[in-house]
This record gives sequence, C-alpha cells and structure tokens, in this order.
Amino acid sequence: MYTMRKARIEAQPAESRQRAADPTAYFDPRFRAAALKVLPGEYIVTDSDVMLVTVLGSCVSACLRDPVAGVGGMNHFMLPDTTGGGAAGESARYGSYAMEVLINELLKRGAMRRNLEAKVFGGGAVLPGFTVNNVGQRNGRFVLDYLKADEIPVVAQDLFDVYPRRVHYFPLSGRVLVRRLPSANEPEVLASEGLYRSRLRQAPVEGTVELFE
Repeated sequence: MYTMRKARIEAQPAESRQRAADPTAYFDPRFRAAALKVLPGEYIVTDSDVMLVTVLGSCVSACLRDPVAGVGGMNHFMLPDTTGGGAAGESARYGSYAMEVLINELLKRGAMRRNLEAKVFGGGAVLPGFTVNNVGQRNGRFVLDYLKADEIPVVAQDLFDVYPRRVHYFPLSGRVLVRRLPSANEPEVLASEGLYRSRLRQAPVEGTVELFE
C-alpha cells in the first residue's frame, strides 16, 4: 500500500487517505514501476518507490523533493484567467497556494526547506486564443519566480514552447523523463485543461496555508 498524500488544490486540501483502490494508480510495464497519475488541480506527496505521471499543456508541474529525507511530490496547476479589476492578484494568489500546499505536505513528511530541489515542466502555448496574454508563458514564469523567491534551486526544467508534455517523475531518486507529445494528443489535453479552467472560475481558491519548518 502506498504512503502518500493527495488532494485537489483549488480549495483547502482534503484529508490524507490511503490509496488502496484508486483508479489513478496503475502498473506501468514500460518502466516496470507502480505509477500514480497527478490530474489537473491535484498534488501528490509520497515517500514510496512510485512514479508520478502527469500530462501538461499550458499547465505547469513542480516536482519537489528532499533527497535526504527521502520524500518528494508533484503538483499540476494553472493560474486562473484574469477577470476584471484586481484579478491579476487573485491569479497570483492561486499559484502561490498551489505551491504552498505541496511544500507544506513535504515539510509535514519530514522534508527540510534547505534540502528541497525542484524540477519544473509545462507552460506550453497550446490553448487557442492566448497569443497576447499567453497563459502557458504566465504559468512558467510564475513557477520560476516563485521558486527563486523561496530560494529553492531549480535543477532541471522543460518549459514553454508549443508542445504538450507527459512527465514521469520518480521522487525518491529524482529521475525524470519528459516526452513531448505530437499534435494528435492536443484535443485530449485541451479538453482536460478546458474543464479545469472552468472549475477554477466556478470555485476560486479560498484561505491560505500556514507553512512551518
């Protein structure tokens, strides 16, 4: 049984739960590894020998780990669209929240902030109608700026460009494999991110997360 935490990040995180019969858990024969899917708006933190997998278009994923404590995790988030006065601040607040819940769960599992390292992916220009205010570009810049401000080193990245990506991350070793997906995969990615964007508009994030050392 996996020991991990998973929750949506567009609201307060859910209680931790064991992953006994979760449909997003599977065995990947290619990598010969137990795998967990990280869906849009979710994060997973684990100290188990599993592979975390997600598919990204304009969304970004931050993969963080503490190699000393042997714990790591991945999130998958998008900044909400700006709407009206002051909405840009709300958008940034959502991105900060998405990062904070991931970091907070790592700290709860024994990670130390000084040991954290990050690998970041996504932010592709795949959503139509964002030629001026490119949401993928905003997502990528946000995660880099956030990690820089938090003094968490980014040891690897594959951001921006025009491709969807599939990311395979092994939190215990830090190994990551990224596959840039062909255009045939775009409709599925666009549909998934479209539903996610709609959910964000209907239920914006509330509250804050208190971090601790």
